[in-house]
Amino acid sequence: MTADAGLPDTLRDLPAWSPDAIELADLELLLAGVYRPLAGFLGSFDTAMVIAGGRLADGTPWPVPVTLSVPKEFTAHERVVLQDPEGVPLAVLDVAEAWQEPTSQGWRLAGTLEALRAPAHGPFHRLRRRPDEIRPHEGAVLAVATREPLHRKQLGQLRQVAERLDARVLILPLLGGRHDEALVRALLAVRKELPEGTEVVPVPLPPRGDGAEDAGRRDLLLRSHVAAAYGATHLLAEEAAEGTAIPVAVPEPWAYDADVEVWRPVARIEPDHVQAELTADRLGELLDAGEPVPDWFTPPAVAAELAVARPPKHERGLTVFFTGLSGSGKSTVARGLADALIERGGRSVSLLDGDVVRRLLSAGLTFSKADRDLNIRRIGFVATEVTRHGGVAICAPIAPYAATRAEVRRMVSAAGDFVLVHVATPLEECERRDRKGLYAKARAGIIPEFTGISDPYEEPGDADLVLDTSRLAPDEAVAQVLDLLIAGGWVRGG
Repeated sequence: MTADAGLPDTLRDLPAWSPDAIELADLELLLAGVYRPLAGFLGSFDTAMVIAGGRLADGTPWPVPVTLSVPKEFTAHERVVLQDPEGVPLAVLDVAEAWQEPTSQGWRLAGTLEALRAPAHGPFHRLRRRPDEIRPHEGAVLAVATREPLHRKQLGQLRQVAERLDARVLILPLLGGRHDEALVRALLAVRKELPEGTEVVPVPLPPRGDGAEDAGRRDLLLRSHVAAAYGATHLLAEEAAEGTAIPVAVPEPWAYDADVEVWRPVARIEPDHVQAELTADRLGELLDAGEPVPDWFTPPAVAAELAVARPPKHERGLTVFFTGLSGSGKSTVARGLADALIERGGRSVSLLDGDVVRRLLSAGLTFSKADRDLNIRRIGFVATEVTRHGGVAICAPIAPYAATRAEVRRMVSAAGDFVLVHVATPLEECERRDRKGLYAKARAGIIPEFTGISDPYEEPGDADLVLDTSRLAPDEAVAQVLDLLIAGGWVRGG
């Protein structure tokens, strides 16, 4: 793909690439100066040094690799336009190195960046600011860089530490999660309970999820760098770590005093008056069931945003994804499930059957592996949007490849819930049914790359339910899926 035609003539013919979500966030922070001293994406030696010891090749402390992955064909170019998912050019990368990542064997580009325009931020864009747009403060600035709302305990600890340091408070909501808007609203809702002059500045910093043993420590170090870039002198966190860009202020333990019904330091509470804290699991159970979150735990405005971000499971968007060989019965079971849910009422149901999708959404695609993967991604995209808006998407493609199914699971899980049903009817039975004559044509070589005959079907190891329709009547198979949805809370019983 070449760059946008609206660019200057010197850039118009350059290749253009849209980085993934984490790389786009890194790009924005690089361009805004938040990642100083970094001037661009890292090369192979810097990356290896950061992974091994948390330092750049010149010895400068830096906690995480900031790299750009690209298809191999981009490694032949000296300059590449980086754009957002809508094709808006954001920057030009002057390529200093093209290198191959040892573990994944994927290709990376390193080099400095030339800014073209600021990213379009969407909701709460008025709050998104560069560090040089933050008004300077002569005294201490206490930052809270968080991916979670602040409940009564954290609010009390924050006020106590801010008073001790005589600090202005800076709240940095870290964006890139599933419910960014709800997080920002929840933090804005409690700003009035914090010291006067508290500012809220959203920052694009998704969790990296790189699986490293010290990922939590590296994330803390990165948050300290970001906070320092925005002028903070201290970072509030539950634990300290060596090498942070600014000192970490660790609050003393707090608990809820059931005797006087307030949160306060544990040292001031009689041991038999300490009320057990609401755990994350218990909070999730309350939200899943649609039960109220207790006022002693969090302010009502925060509780309301938690309910928006995590609605009751019987109202939450859901994708039920059937996979199995041609003729396995997945379409029959999927249609039966759709009918059963419609009959029960209360849920909006969309059926994305493989054959129907092929005629409409994926018309023109072949049955090559690349086109079959694209077909599943298109189904996943539509299912994600249905799920995002609280509906139930029922999908019934063959979906033979584990990696593509996993990609769809990730897409949907960013918007709602995902249930995978493997219709594991044996090949012999599928071939015996063969009402479309497809297996016969595949055996004769008329249809190339046919799943189960000349192309593999990768059986899922992560299915939530496995069905064999050679042993189950259609109604029995539908009943098993429905029972799973009722037990999971997505469908009301009765």
